Amino acid sequence: MNVQVNSLLHPGALPKMAIGICFKTHLMDTNAKTLPQPVREFKQDALNVLVFGSQPEMAQHAAMEVRQHLMECIASNGSARVILATGNSQITFLKTLIDMGGVDWSTVTLFHMHEYLGISSDHKASFRLYMKQRVESLVQPKAFHYLEGDALLPLDECDRYTQLLKEAPIDLCCLGVGENGHIAFNDPPVAQLDDAHWVKLVKLDDACKWQQVNEGHFESLETVPPYALTLTIPALCAARRMICLSPETRKAKAVQAALEGEIGASCPASALRNQPQATLYLDQDSSALLKA
Repeated sequence: MNVQVNSLLHPGALPKMAIGICFKTHLMDTNAKTLPQPVREFKQDALNVLVFGSQPEMAQHAAMEVRQHLMECIASNGSARVILATGNSQITFLKTLIDMGGVDWSTVTLFHMHEYLGISSDHKASFRLYMKQRVESLVQPKAFHYLEGDALLPLDECDRYTQLLKEAPIDLCCLGVGENGHIAFNDPPVAQLDDAHWVKLVKLDDACKWQQVNEGHFESLETVPPYALTLTIPALCAARRMICLSPETRKAKAVQAALEGEIGASCPASALRNQPQATLYLDQDSSALLKA
């Protein structure tokens, strides 16, 4: 349908569709003028890649993209279902998203993607605690479904969470890339790109555990729980939209392997290259080793 709008025509005489189109276009134009723009963008296989001059600019752009997507989902469907990531790379992004406002969180059902086996929800390294403090307590969503790492029957907990995830389509998955190339806790030794499970119990590799120590979540390698519950790669990639943030120099080797190496379990994040609905957000530091 082509709608021609005369600027002198009184708005009351315009079709409602035309008003909506004009308003949305104006909103997009306004956002485009104020939003930080990538210094570089390209596609690697099916994956969209954006590189920003700084981590704050990267976080702001990603937050606006997520905000817009959630608003559109809620406008179309009356609700949204979202998987969120934890970790230091997500802190600025989550704060920026929440501070922006505009999302009716009372219509949003939230999930997270992993939890250590055997720790309580009030442990300082618990991902449930991270989400309760940084998200749930601030936005009061419709529901926040947590992976219970201290469940008495962890395999049953995997089944319970799988059923919750599969109740309806997932509209958005926000994730990061680990220093060893993992997404969620799909470390190279246990990652399967075609995993039959959606949630499973895995053993963490030492590279993953060292990252948790170096980020300040545990005092030593020995204090990091050896096992965790995690969403699998197919569960993450089932989302209709994926936003992946991977800033900082310490992620540069993993980013290089994900984008320039073979697609496979040796670098689980390489699976994103098969996902046209995904966008990988980088800063100058994390993209420094890329050849292209």
